[in-house]
Amino acid sequence: MAVVTRFAPSPTGHLHVGNIRAALHNWLWARKSGGRFLLRLDDTDLERSREDYADAIRADLQWLGLQWDAEEKQSQRFALYEEKFAALRAAGRVYPCYETPQELELRRKILLGRGLPPVYDRAALTLTADQVATYEAEGRKPHWRFRLDHDRPIVWTDLIRGDQHFDPKLLSDPVVRRSDGSWLYLLPSVIDDADMGVTHVLRGEDHVSNTATQIQMFEALGAPLPAFAHEALLTGSEGKLSKRLGSLGVAHFREMGLEPMAVISLLARLGSSQPVEPFTDPAPLIDSFDFAHFGRAPARFDEAEMAALNHKIVHQLPYAAVADRLPDGVGEAGWEAIRPNLETVDQAADWWRIVTGPVKAPAAEEEDAAYLAQAAATLATLPFDAGIWKALTEALKAQTGRKGKALYLPLRRALTGLDHGPDMAALLPLIGRDAALARLKGG
Repeated sequence: MAVVTRFAPSPTGHLHVGNIRAALHNWLWARKSGGRFLLRLDDTDLERSREDYADAIRADLQWLGLQWDAEEKQSQRFALYEEKFAALRAAGRVYPCYETPQELELRRKILLGRGLPPVYDRAALTLTADQVATYEAEGRKPHWRFRLDHDRPIVWTDLIRGDQHFDPKLLSDPVVRRSDGSWLYLLPSVIDDADMGVTHVLRGEDHVSNTATQIQMFEALGAPLPAFAHEALLTGSEGKLSKRLGSLGVAHFREMGLEPMAVISLLARLGSSQPVEPFTDPAPLIDSFDFAHFGRAPARFDEAEMAALNHKIVHQLPYAAVADRLPDGVGEAGWEAIRPNLETVDQAADWWRIVTGPVKAPAAEEEDAAYLAQAAATLATLPFDAGIWKALTEALKAQTGRKGKALYLPLRRALTGLDHGPDMAALLPLIGRDAALARLKGG
């Protein structure tokens, strides 16, 4: 059977790092298996769903390189939900309930006060026709619950968590439809997964109890069960769940100047036994992706680790990969000269200004002023080619007896205005003869 995975965000906000990780892992598994990766916009909440959020989700996935094979919108599938809902109703697997939120909350508090699990008591199943008529006369509209089968346990073998076992008597019959007719997440998701042939549902461990109820929904619809994998949730670098993780997304990573592959490299293996490494291409991550590598321990996300990965990735990027993001005039030689000093590609503009000028050098020490004048005179006599830095410094060393810091630092300061930076052997030919002479003369 061909593998089909899906990423199903609600377009009610922007993607955060946890969403991105789930999308990535679904994409990696589909690509490794030669299958299909679907983008499904779960926009049944028509009031909160917005097209600009949907556009942002698409743009984020495209920036990361997570291309999907097909897209669906739940808001265009309501007719199918009605059809399946009617079949479940006819089979007695969904039933109307008339309790108000306040009444349900009171029952919940009573159960908790008695030390009992706050499980719905199925009171709606015992309503008489007269009671229903009374509620209807009051203007109450029913919400609908899926009736769990209490006669057998719910079991499955999770691809990450192993064997799972739930007693349905300890679960509330889940609400699948609100009193205004709108859908909650659980049932439409099952209907879509079945209809779209989804073979693997990979999501966070906060959905484990949802999976237990959804397994019975698949069975009630006569649909084959997909395989389920629930991965540990992300925590902050300090080891605690962090609200900040809910605000970190692609916009933040782009503001930091991160490469998409820095995000991919970290999130692909976060929570697994595999080492996090700086990749410039996702192919090795696709080839090595395996649910068996993931465990139940918290997955710690650290922005500093992502920044360090980015630093290493930038140092591997060839000119062709960044040419369209570099300042005008930066060719391959320029990129290779400044690349070792970059943490992000955006910093290239700052280093390129050393080449194009103007450069404001610190005033030379008295003993260095004559040395720089001599350097200018010597430079004027030498062929200005790729070996000019070596030729200049060797000539000055022979003329002055200077060596080490005394030989090189005054030249670097005069030519770049800095004590540290790109290799001068690569930089000086880019600066050019006239500009170099002017800088050595203090101009």
